[in-house]
Amino acid sequence: MTPREAAPRGGRKPVVILTRLRIALSAFLLCAVVRAGAADTFVVEDIRLEGLQRITAGTVFNYLPIQVGDTVDDTRTAGAVRALFRTGFFRDVRLERDGDTLVVSVVERPSIGSIEFSGNDDLRTEVLMSTLEQMGFAQGRVFNRSIFDQVKQELHRTYFAAGKYGARVTGTVTPLERNRVAVRFEISEGAAAKIRQINIVGNAAFDDDDLLDEFELETTGFFSFLSRSDRYSKPKLAADLETLRSFYLDKGFINFNVDSTQVTITPDKEDVHITINITEGGRYLVRDIYLQGALIVPEEELFELVTVVQGDVFSRKDVTETARRIGERLGSEGYSFANVNAAPEIDEAEKAVDLTFYVDPDRRVYVRRINFKGNTKTRDEVLRREMRQMESGWISTEAIERSRVRLNRLGFFESVNVETPAVPDAPDQVDVDFTVAERPSGNLLLGAGYSDSQGTVFDISVTEENVLGTGNRLRASLNTSKASRDISVSWLNPYWTVDGVSRSLEAYNRRTDASDANLADYDLDQIGAGMTFGLPVSEFTRINVGLNAEQTDFLAGANASDEVRNFERENGGRFITLLATAAWAKDDRNSRFLPTKGSLTRLSSEVTVPGSELTYYKLFARHQRLFPLAEDFVFVLEGEIGYGDGIGGTSDLPLTENFFAGGLRSVRGFKANTLGPRDSRDQPLGGNLKTIGTAEVILPLPFTKDSSTFRITSFVDAGNVYGPDEDFDFDTLRQSAGIAAIWLSPIGPLTMSFAEPLKSQTGDQTQGFQLTFGTSF
Repeated sequence: MTPREAAPRGGRKPVVILTRLRIALSAFLLCAVVRAGAADTFVVEDIRLEGLQRITAGTVFNYLPIQVGDTVDDTRTAGAVRALFRTGFFRDVRLERDGDTLVVSVVERPSIGSIEFSGNDDLRTEVLMSTLEQMGFAQGRVFNRSIFDQVKQELHRTYFAAGKYGARVTGTVTPLERNRVAVRFEISEGAAAKIRQINIVGNAAFDDDDLLDEFELETTGFFSFLSRSDRYSKPKLAADLETLRSFYLDKGFINFNVDSTQVTITPDKEDVHITINITEGGRYLVRDIYLQGALIVPEEELFELVTVVQGDVFSRKDVTETARRIGERLGSEGYSFANVNAAPEIDEAEKAVDLTFYVDPDRRVYVRRINFKGNTKTRDEVLRREMRQMESGWISTEAIERSRVRLNRLGFFESVNVETPAVPDAPDQVDVDFTVAERPSGNLLLGAGYSDSQGTVFDISVTEENVLGTGNRLRASLNTSKASRDISVSWLNPYWTVDGVSRSLEAYNRRTDASDANLADYDLDQIGAGMTFGLPVSEFTRINVGLNAEQTDFLAGANASDEVRNFERENGGRFITLLATAAWAKDDRNSRFLPTKGSLTRLSSEVTVPGSELTYYKLFARHQRLFPLAEDFVFVLEGEIGYGDGIGGTSDLPLTENFFAGGLRSVRGFKANTLGPRDSRDQPLGGNLKTIGTAEVILPLPFTKDSSTFRITSFVDAGNVYGPDEDFDFDTLRQSAGIAAIWLSPIGPLTMSFAEPLKSQTGDQTQGFQLTFGTSF
């Protein structure tokens, strides 16, 4: 028995017959009344309404086809009765004559005072209410018995769509005061029918298991109680059939067809059996590819966008992708309404397909205005300076998408959506409307913990990424523990000049007791300030240059190692450093926080300038690339290298500038800063060469598609630090693997990882679980 057969039959027809008989009888009696009371034709001098309670007199006069001054007879009054009945507002209508006054007497239908549900556990009341509202059955509406019966049937169908074929719906109507009724639906949902078997008939090229892997529906399994994938749903089955069709069309079976589908339910309405009959047809190869139509763009350039390859198996996915890419290319030239259609010509004898892409650019479209909505805090000028689509210029889909990405990369918004509505009476113009949802731009990051080496640790940083909606950033932080105290303030103006030159200022005071941090035994007291300018070179590339001045007080501890005492003896207890910085960066990722595609390359350097008491240089290189994979997986490769050395009178990189590795932002699974060379007292000393590599797979989220605020990754980290007398050696790289999660929560960013060292050495300090968290304001 199919789901359609499972629905109650004959439940509506008797009600319809009785309703029609009642209306016909009423019309007959009313016509008789009209003939008896208004047998003579007369001119209406006044109209009097009787019986109104909720319906206004204006509503009745609006539907009444008789006005003062009209001449009425039996035909006109009968038509008036029918017109008022058709409104659905009245249960009874009578027209009578009182002298030259037409008296309209009505009995209103009751209104729906309340609607209640009971017994609906699986389907929320909001979902059922929405179903009723779509049928015009809602609180405040006129109660109609026929619609009430239809509503019950629709509720049955709603439960059938959820796989509950044994569901029963009983409705009761209770009269209330002021001509109202209370409607209550008693629901017995019953158990959901489970899919026991999915059988595919007619497949020869692929096994059942291969095909069923493409389905969302599946037979009952261990995790079915979570995913509910074993509950039959007609829309889900339709989607699975379309997925099956796409699977075959992407494999070259251009004549594939789903011949029929049978869905049967056991008599106890608990098990569902699905049988799908298919015809695979033959597999076809692509023979020739043509382009026809108005080729606004040079033909050779369009052919570079074609992903279909001659001689390969036909793939509808490649055909669709080619049409999309050509359409986007035309869109970048202002032809946003371009149509690109692929017409296959099949050679059955050769099992070959000739593809012709017909290109119709349509008309060129121009942008009238660019509008912004939702930015209650951020100023329009902050958004407008990120635009790559210009007003009064022709529309470019590429420029609009780039503008959307730039707004998203600001970090001020939860979401950025764009629409291009047409301008009325201007077929060649559109507006571009950006709608944003702002997120809290302030961030208060708190951290607290305890360790045997540092005791109680307390971190606090206050960051306002969008000061007064100007796009400027202000950050103040305090990091204090038994081992260190760090106070810093920074200011960034990303548009110091109108052409995008940025300027940042920073001042800080850092005090470090390295021995309490489980490092070499020395104390540092550093105070400094700096200024940096950023120059845009291209859409994705920037150059930063800056100058920093720093004074350092260095004090060796009572149990300092030989390396620490030698450094103090050579450089004294206080030294001043003037540092010039330069960086080149190219960043075309689609998001600054949690990107899913694109790449980042950054090269930077630090070198002391004349006047410094310590002279050295440091070089850095970082590269990250994201590769989108199938099924919402993203593969990420990231590498980082740092190298430094002394220059002039400084023989080696000062130990205060050494590189360190290990920790949540480095090689996870190892304690922060503990990897690398050790001094004569076996304490971490750092080194002048750091190498870090990470391979990650961003995993699809199990219960949501929204990856803009939450991410789960599986990773493998490798890295180490080397001293000036050590050579890089792959065999000494520390390695770890694990799972990490990042959540941009309403209370701030939360990052955690579970890691297990894969390769370590005696003396390494491991740490399996690592966590940071914060809150927003």
